Amino acid sequence: MKPTIYDVAQAAGVSIATVSKVINGTGRISDKTRKHVLIIMDQLKYQPSMVASALTGKSTFTIGLTLPDLANPFFAEIARAVEDRCHEFGFNVFICSTDNDPDKEVKYFSLLTQKRVDGIIVATRIQNDQFLKKLIQQNVPIALITNEMPTLAVDTVMVDDFLGGYQAGSHLAELGHRRIAILKEDTDTKSNRERIHGCQQAMIAAGIEPDERLLSIGGFTVQSGKEAMTELLKLDNPPTAVFACNDLLAIGAIQAAREQGLQLPADLSVVGFDNTILATIIDPPLTTIGQPIQEIGRQAVELLVQEIKGEKTLKQRVVLLPELVIRSSSLAYQNV
Repeated sequence: MKPTIYDVAQAAGVSIATVSKVINGTGRISDKTRKHVLIIMDQLKYQPSMVASALTGKSTFTIGLTLPDLANPFFAEIARAVEDRCHEFGFNVFICSTDNDPDKEVKYFSLLTQKRVDGIIVATRIQNDQFLKKLIQQNVPIALITNEMPTLAVDTVMVDDFLGGYQAGSHLAELGHRRIAILKEDTDTKSNRERIHGCQQAMIAAGIEPDERLLSIGGFTVQSGKEAMTELLKLDNPPTAVFACNDLLAIGAIQAAREQGLQLPADLSVVGFDNTILATIIDPPLTTIGQPIQEIGRQAVELLVQEIKGEKTLKQRVVLLPELVIRSSSLAYQNV
């Protein structure tokens, strides 16, 4: 039989109430007693029941994290940042990857509420906010990452996507490129729109009229980016540079250019967005707009934990600055 809280109390020679206070981190208990109880719990291999804690209205010390695609290095790095910071606060993390499927998203939200998590960090691209609204009405603490929903009163941590797009467009324009393509993601999220708008505004500021024929839906995978770039390169007047709204699309663009026999970056300059680990290992190393991934994850956790503990009442919108990271995939236009 599994050891119970009664077994721990008996073995430690303390009351059940004392063991409960140690488990929940409450009450005034000496360090000596707390350490003694923890040693006994470890010896007996006692694990407190999260379900029992939830049913009694106590914290389960668990946080849910929903991601659109755990295979995407950007979201994998977000997950690591969130998990590391949660552990520093004593919370465990349930990670749910929705594969950009709205039905899976709702399913996971339901699962997390059934597990009585203390709060949820949402990094998915919400396509239906009705379920989130219900969670908020039920006083479930919510924090959004990399996505903004103006209709919801929730804490949000994001990067300035417009500025990131503007940095990418300015960089390519300063290199002398006039035919600048944009590979966008296949969802109409605010972050995606802002990146495109920023890039186009930088082009206009440099006297370049954006060409809608050079704006293509790439998606979220290397393969989809490759296919979209292949079509752009078939144009009578193909682009000499491309801004991809994520690093995976940028890598797909590089692969497409290589298959067409182009030299990079001499024949095509490529700029991505995210600055994941892939940006440093692709050949040529990718010029990209860096997001402060670690800081995004840390701040989202901190805001959520503050709400869980009742330490704040006001919602916050934290906007972090992106950074242009120049590597070898972008080069001055060569009019041969």
